[in-house]
Amino acid sequence: MTDEQKLNPAGPCILVIFGASGDLTKRLLIPSLYHLKRAGLLPEAFAIAGVARTNETSEAFREALHASLQQIAEEPLDGSAWDWLASRIRYLPGDLDNPQTYERLSALLKEIDGTSGTAGNYLFYFAIPAAAFENVAKRLGAAGLVNETPGHWRRIVIEKPFGTDLPSARELNRVLWQHFQEDQIFRIDHYLGKETVQNIMVLRFANGLLEPIWNRNHIDHVQITVAESIGVEKRGSFYDATGALRDMVPNHLFQLLTLVAMEPPACFEANATRNEKGKVLESIRSMTPESVKSDVVRAQYSTGNVNGQAFRAYWQEPHVSPVTSTETYVALRLMIENWRWAGVPFYLRTGKALAVKKSEVIVRFKHAPFTLFQDTPVEQLTPNDLALMIQPDEGANLRFNAKVPGPVMRIGAVEMKFNYGQYFKTQASTGYETLLYDCMIADASLFQRADNIESAWRIIQPVLDDWSTPGRDKLPVYAAGSEGPAEADKLLQRDGRTWRRLAPKHEPETS
Repeated sequence: MTDEQKLNPAGPCILVIFGASGDLTKRLLIPSLYHLKRAGLLPEAFAIAGVARTNETSEAFREALHASLQQIAEEPLDGSAWDWLASRIRYLPGDLDNPQTYERLSALLKEIDGTSGTAGNYLFYFAIPAAAFENVAKRLGAAGLVNETPGHWRRIVIEKPFGTDLPSARELNRVLWQHFQEDQIFRIDHYLGKETVQNIMVLRFANGLLEPIWNRNHIDHVQITVAESIGVEKRGSFYDATGALRDMVPNHLFQLLTLVAMEPPACFEANATRNEKGKVLESIRSMTPESVKSDVVRAQYSTGNVNGQAFRAYWQEPHVSPVTSTETYVALRLMIENWRWAGVPFYLRTGKALAVKKSEVIVRFKHAPFTLFQDTPVEQLTPNDLALMIQPDEGANLRFNAKVPGPVMRIGAVEMKFNYGQYFKTQASTGYETLLYDCMIADASLFQRADNIESAWRIIQPVLDDWSTPGRDKLPVYAAGSEGPAEADKLLQRDGRTWRRLAPKHEPETS
């Protein structure tokens, strides 16, 4: 959002949340809407209609949301902001498989339009399991709730996963297109709501310091890491059917990759940006069975200790098969075959039960020539890294070499650090505020388009195919609380490189 946009609230609308009794609504959607209200970005003619199976009243629904918001808020609630929001919340109990639910929803929306002036504009949020996406889309279409007329818009928001492989992603797109135009569909990836992620384009394209060197001539390689310190917790059934590759790579990690690697768009209009992202995905070298074996690592966490907490092995988790072959860690080596990035490897890794929670992009620049220092003890210089930190502390660090004070030529690694929260004094945020606001104003710049989704699945489909073949080797394991499997280290060591350490913030990092 630009500064000008921030001054203007969205237009009148009703946000309809399917699956409104779930954690997503309590932990993220309602807090985000509360923050938007405090920022003055919600219209006066605004309402929320929650739909779920739970049989409760609107009053009970509001009380549950209030209690949850109080529990997770970082500061005392603004009573007037909450009262404003609560007065606009309605709840409709109903089975999403029952056509009568949609008839009752249609009547409720018309009633709200009449009393609140929401102008027949509806934003349908699918806070439901992905398996239900197609059915709810069909029910909405059959009920006539998706049909747009002049001056009245209808949009849907769906959460990942957008399919589980290339054929299922294509089928999901086909079903959605039967009832919605592409510009009505907002495929949300909460990572793109984070300030550092959005700032990647600003850092690249608004700074003459960086843009001239953002290419194969100056960059040695790129590392993209999304590390989680938690295990699968209560999601064993879902995770054992999904795994780290499907759960994280075609969405979160590929979104980061495309922002780092894309060419500058002609403007910041949605399709201009998504066109450039799509070109990156289309330029990634296709994998073969041989390259899957050499350039992809998968593993499972075993017993260990994370931040003082004992962890059982993944195959011992509730609702996980004791003979599971599902990966909880994956690392990949990808090559982008275009003029800017030819010969520059992109290393991606993500996993659960790792030493720390950390999401970051590391851009490692090529070494300066060593000739000047060849007769001193410092012929091996610390790599110059630009670290774009996404979690837990958003910001950017630049690591470079400087002379250590003293009469002897000694060189030490130093860092210039920028932290969003400290510099801009940012307010509490879930990462969904920008995304929800953009849905309301029809700005799709931060959302994935159907062709981008299918391109992402095309890249990893050979990996899924190879892993599904019988006779695959037993998965490597890594201790919970470690930095991952040794095989992932070897993936970079083969190229003469190393991962940047997943060290806790209080520990100094070494090159």
